[in-house]
Amino acid sequence: MAELKKKAYESELARMQRELVTLQDWVRHEKLRVVVVFEGRDAAGKGGVIKRITQDLNPRVCRVVALAAPTERERSQWYFQRYVDQLPAGGEMVLFDRSWYNRAGVERVMGFCSEEEYQRFLRDCPEFERMLIGSGITLLKYWFSVSDDEQERRFRSRIQDPTKRWKLSPMDLEARSRWVDYSRAKDAMFAATDVDDSPWWVVEADDKRKARLNCIAHLLSSVPYQQLPPVALELPPRQEDTGYVRPPMSRQRFVPDVY
Repeated sequence: MAELKKKAYESELARMQRELVTLQDWVRHEKLRVVVVFEGRDAAGKGGVIKRITQDLNPRVCRVVALAAPTERERSQWYFQRYVDQLPAGGEMVLFDRSWYNRAGVERVMGFCSEEEYQRFLRDCPEFERMLIGSGITLLKYWFSVSDDEQERRFRSRIQDPTKRWKLSPMDLEARSRWVDYSRAKDAMFAATDVDDSPWWVVEADDKRKARLNCIAHLLSSVPYQQLPPVALELPPRQEDTGYVRPPMSRQRFVPDVY
């Protein structure tokens, strides 16, 4: 397919971001609960699309959840418990930058869970998601698929760019050396959890611009919403000055004018 030029991409992205604001207003108005799961290989572009989705949204309505490694206490809990704590209330959208599927990916490949825990997850996950959907939550799951060559190019770019090196953790580098193991784990995960009730939607992510637009377009088409009438806003007059005296500027500390 033809390359998507930067100007066309930015124009379409801006249009979609306006639509996302409309969707956000509808979610809040109708007290909807929306959960969007983003999974995929390291450097596949999950973070980039999440940034574009949330860029113009109210963080009180649409929030991102990216949990750290579980604590000792959390490891002793029901596996899904710490994710349940992050689920939306009415009028909220939650975007999971990685999710409960850690058990089927990194935990499986790196040996952070037992075989019994892994098999139980594959059995329980579809039922867990049916419970979410049955409670009225709209659940969307996106898998960002990136080729071996493109992932390597992005990794090398991050290594060379001091502002991006933080994106490469020791775990990311170790995962790179286990590419085939992750492929097998992903295939097993899909076989168990790509069900009609909560299907996986695969985003071809070698082209970042197209991946972002395709994912956002699908998200917008998957949550029915309507344009609400605009709320009339009027700027009130400023309070009248009844003798207020500002303290002397010499008593305040100002940031130096470097520029």
